[in-house]
Amino acid sequence: MHAIDLPSHPPTSPHPILNLAFRVFFSAAAIFAVVAMVLWSFIFTGHTHIDAQTLNPLYWHGHEMVYGYALAVVAGFLLTAVKTWTGVMMPHGYKLLAIFMCWLVARLGWLAFGLGWGFGFEQSAWPLYIAAVFDLLFIGSTAFVISRAVLQVKQYKQMGILSKLALLTLGNGLCYWGVASADMNLTRIGMYLGFYLIIGLVLTIGRRVVPFFIERGLSSDKNKSITVRNSKVQDIASLAFFLAFFIVDVFYPNKYLLTITALGVAGVNTIRLAGWYHRDIWQKPLLWSLYIAFLGMCLSFLLYALQPWFGYTHSIAMHGLAIAGVGMMTVSMMSRVALGHTGRSIHQPPKTVNIMFILMVLVFISRVLLPLVDTSHYLLWIMITQGAWIACFILYCSSYLPMLARPRPDGLFG
Repeated sequence: MHAIDLPSHPPTSPHPILNLAFRVFFSAAAIFAVVAMVLWSFIFTGHTHIDAQTLNPLYWHGHEMVYGYALAVVAGFLLTAVKTWTGVMMPHGYKLLAIFMCWLVARLGWLAFGLGWGFGFEQSAWPLYIAAVFDLLFIGSTAFVISRAVLQVKQYKQMGILSKLALLTLGNGLCYWGVASADMNLTRIGMYLGFYLIIGLVLTIGRRVVPFFIERGLSSDKNKSITVRNSKVQDIASLAFFLAFFIVDVFYPNKYLLTITALGVAGVNTIRLAGWYHRDIWQKPLLWSLYIAFLGMCLSFLLYALQPWFGYTHSIAMHGLAIAGVGMMTVSMMSRVALGHTGRSIHQPPKTVNIMFILMVLVFISRVLLPLVDTSHYLLWIMITQGAWIACFILYCSSYLPMLARPRPDGLFG
């Protein structure tokens, strides 16, 4: 047993939204998801533009979805979960505000650099340098406080998550270096490194929390006890196949190796999903959404495996993995965590959650499946995708921002 220093007086913060990281980061991520997609729809339809010689518009979109939206959710989740895992108090109040402001200034810097001249302002590189400093400060400070808590209680099993945060810092640094030096290949590597690290985190954390949520979510009904299957062998196989897949897809493109490794990830996680299945999950939107998200990831890895042989674009498989593994998984996780950590019942989510999750399923169908069968209406499918994504997060904001900004009903700090 390790002694944990308890605070001598209850923690306080200037506003409830700064009590714990999930409040401010989930709120900001949801708002940013709307803003970033609205801007992307303007860029995509030609209503504003990014100078492609300076920054490929696809890379602006990709960077901000990975290092902007997804990393905000990851920071909010980890800075909250690590408190539960270790018993060590995480940053709150002004310390949390300082970490959050680093994220926010970086987003504004990317916005000014990427879109400034699209709205008629003079082109300048200084917003990019400001964004680089604050983005790396954001990831670095997040990793520092998590590692300090983990080492304090000697929970060395969390080092895998810390190593991914360190590599995310490297990936983001490569993106900035690539843009600053006009080396788009370097930017591409930095972006894909970040994207696959986020997917790796989702697979790692999802393996822990999805079965836990299913057991907790179903066991309370009629006092029954539900246990879902997990396997150490599956965990190791999933990690090994995913690592090999990531290396092949980013650094060593070979269609045979890509197919073998992607099929490996899809197969192992499909078997894992079968072990988690219980028919009662369909009665609980906070459970079926997580299950569908994992299923969408398995389908996306299958699309990676088949892509070299059927000739559709790599982008379709990649967007499938992004929508299921980042979009659906994070909005579902944010919906569940926000209820539990604000002292509300996880069994009585807002009525809007079913619509939110159905909209995210529509995003997957219209961005991934429909272009596979009908390329002649590609622009229409993209516009439906963007509209459904924006609607999903507007619903999240309207349902969850009020509870994230208010004190817990039970009066506890959190």
